[in-house]
Amino acid sequence: MRVLITRPEEDALRIAEILTKRGHEPVIAPLLQTNFHDGPEVSLDGVQAILATSANGVRALVRRTQRRDVPLFAVGPQTEEEARAHGFAVVRNANGDSRTLATATKGWASTDKGTLLHVKGAEADGTLATLLKAQGFDVRTRVLYDVADIGLPEEARAQLANRAIDAALFFSARSARIFAQAVGGLPLETVMAVCISAATAEALAPLTFRSVRVAAQPNQDALLDCLS
Repeated sequence: MRVLITRPEEDALRIAEILTKRGHEPVIAPLLQTNFHDGPEVSLDGVQAILATSANGVRALVRRTQRRDVPLFAVGPQTEEEARAHGFAVVRNANGDSRTLATATKGWASTDKGTLLHVKGAEADGTLATLLKAQGFDVRTRVLYDVADIGLPEEARAQLANRAIDAALFFSARSARIFAQAVGGLPLETVMAVCISAATAEALAPLTFRSVRVAAQPNQDALLDCLS
């Protein structure tokens, strides 16, 4: 299958390698661009664990500190993989979303052993911190990057217009909304939409696809399995 990848370029390139190995033809079409923030070193003094709800959170953090000795609690396998690749000594994976990570953190951390530091993007909501604060944790957040809308690349638009795309991958409700706004009038009846969550699928309305599949778990591996 010829598969449209709508993630920011760094992630899209990695996914393209996986798809190629599985016999698919990837088409990289980032709808978003990650912008990492410059600034002073992020202090980890008094921090018992780092909370990372995206691989970009890890990428942003390692630009702002050399320390890798603080435990890192990852929302899912891709975030865990990124943390291990950058040398974090202790990494735990909640294998879910922010709520799953909050639940897991209650078993991994203690309210009397220091601050939890949530590294995140400007667009991320405060669900994780709110849930953990309600349990008595001291949670500090640091916004280390933002994600900008860059629209649908013209090459991707042309391939959709020519019905040359078999499937499109959507990793967030935001990217789904951007896509829905960008493809008005293009034929999508031959495209399978593959979504990381039900909320992401809902954000594609009112577009009509050949089919819409939702990952069994909110992570990349489960999403790519939908192509089988």
